[in-house]
Amino acid sequence: MLQLRIITPPDRTDEVVALLETTVGVAHVMVLAGAAREPAGDVVVGDVAREAADELLEELRELGLDSTGAITVQGLDLSLSVRSDRAEDAAPGEGVDAVLWESLRDATDDESRLSFTYLAFLAVATMLAACGVMLDSAILIVGAMVVGPEFGPLAGLCTGLLLRTGRAAWRSLLALLVGFPAAMLVTCGFALLMDAFGLFSREMFDQPHPASEFVWQPDMMSLVVAMLAGVVGILSLTSAKAGALVGVAISVTTVPAAGHAALALSYGQYHDAQGSMIQLGVNLVGILLAGTLTLLAQKLLWARVRNAQRASALRDLDLKRAGR
Repeated sequence: MLQLRIITPPDRTDEVVALLETTVGVAHVMVLAGAAREPAGDVVVGDVAREAADELLEELRELGLDSTGAITVQGLDLSLSVRSDRAEDAAPGEGVDAVLWESLRDATDDESRLSFTYLAFLAVATMLAACGVMLDSAILIVGAMVVGPEFGPLAGLCTGLLLRTGRAAWRSLLALLVGFPAAMLVTCGFALLMDAFGLFSREMFDQPHPASEFVWQPDMMSLVVAMLAGVVGILSLTSAKAGALVGVAISVTTVPAAGHAALALSYGQYHDAQGSMIQLGVNLVGILLAGTLTLLAQKLLWARVRNAQRASALRDLDLKRAGR
């Protein structure tokens, strides 16, 4: 269940309450007259099943409450109420499958900004990947995958493309186009510094690396794994199962490929750098393609669920009228 807290102008309160009371999946509607001070107005609180929340939020925004008042949504970890159980049973579909598009847009917007923190995480992850390649350490490479923040902009780009929000899509694309070259440039400097201190060497780079050679040797499986990771990553975001994102990070070789490319460029091994850059591109394209298609499938699925719900409601109404 989710809890909605709505600040509404007094002249719209009755309309808001009526909307909540007639929406399938809503329970525990409360009205606090005159409780809001900034902005001034009434406060309406209600619990709503997750699978019914997205359409309700759209209708509340159509009433202009996001500009004349406020709409706040928060999760309820526990709700002991027969009415809550009935609301969840009445709502169409399953809550774990429901997509809150406003929440997804907000989450990806926060994670896809070109900020100092984002660049720092990506640069450190790429340097860590470079260490993993030089030491042929699978543990360090996995650690670099987990630290890398690149899935946020990828998810933001998928969301922006599907919802046709050009500004959000461009912001995410900019974070990727600037982030990876910047991280690789920093890693090139890091590699030269480590070489100057005798911690890296050309011999270390040229020797066999059986644990990490997959990083610069792209193949069709690279695309398959990237697409599978894109599906799971988007599902983890839309279903609020963030734990799966760790598995997504470990599945793809975006950051390790960038780290190896930076090493190869610093030692003048342009052929190896080309392989790593292809690996990076394959992973980015695979995640982007699969993520966008996953969101599209979810959007079409929930459109069918809504249409079925409306058809059922119309049939019930016709039966009531016929009974009269």
